[in-house]
Amino acid sequence: MKSILIYTLAFTGGVFLAVQAGFNTQLGSILKQPIIAVISTSITSVVFGLLILLVISKGNIQLQIFGQVPWFLWFIGGLFSMIGITLYFYTIPKLGISKMIALGLCGQLIFSLIAGKFGWLNLPVEPLTAKRLVGAFAMIVGIILINSK
Repeated sequence: MKSILIYTLAFTGGVFLAVQAGFNTQLGSILKQPIIAVISTSITSVVFGLLILLVISKGNIQLQIFGQVPWFLWFIGGLFSMIGITLYFYTIPKLGISKMIALGLCGQLIFSLIAGKFGWLNLPVEPLTAKRLVGAFAMIVGIILINSK
């Protein structure tokens, strides 16, 4: 039962990211500047994140832990997020949302398989098994089919 909930949450997260990409692509297109849409997304994420944190944390934030975090971890995720989201907003009007999401997922899939195999980014090592490679191949074939006319 717990696995079904986690899978459902992961699937829902993907849907929300696709919806977010669609709305922010509209914003970037109207403004003729996808980076402004990224800034809007980031500011809005901070506001909603703080509100949710205030509701769920109930004063359990341990400020002394903040100093234990390596300095670059405060910024590097935001850099990659800004670049990735900007690329999404830039390419969606040119490719369409289904092609862009499919290609974006392909990039995520390939990177995650390699990063998992080698334990990059301090992630758990996940061996490349025949099943995983066949699954990745099937997804890539699906992406090719989505992108063909």
